[in-house]
Amino acid sequence: QVQLVESGGGLVQPGGSLRLSCAASGFTLDYITIGWFRQAPGKGREGVACTKRGAVSPYYADSVKGRFTISRDNAKNMLYLQMNSLNVEDTAVYYCAAGVITTPQDMCRWEGDVDYWGKGTLVTVSS
Repeated sequence: QVQLVESGGGLVQPGGSLRLSCAASGFTLDYITIGWFRQAPGKGREGVACTKRGAVSPYYADSVKGRFTISRDNAKNMLYLQMNSLNVEDTAVYYCAAGVITTPQDMCRWEGDVDYWGKGTLVTVSS
């Protein structure tokens, strides 16, 4: 059974950092596109960062470039999102996602390419 389980969300002050984790089971992350989406209150879901083994570079949304870093541990079948310099606009539910036949740029920009979703973890940035 394919499963993506996020963890690491919580409350953080503006300017702080947080690292999200996503544990994958039922399939290997080696050859598929994986990434992070988020949905802020009252807004649509946004692709934040996506990556794929062998891709030249990960895709990042403009809103997080230079602040967020996506990484993976293939041996542990884990995906991570390091978030630095957080601001209140980063408050959202963050979802782990995987797409079988897509690229990082395509999946992050069109969630229709996502085949599997996690249930999400809430990140709240507030003083």
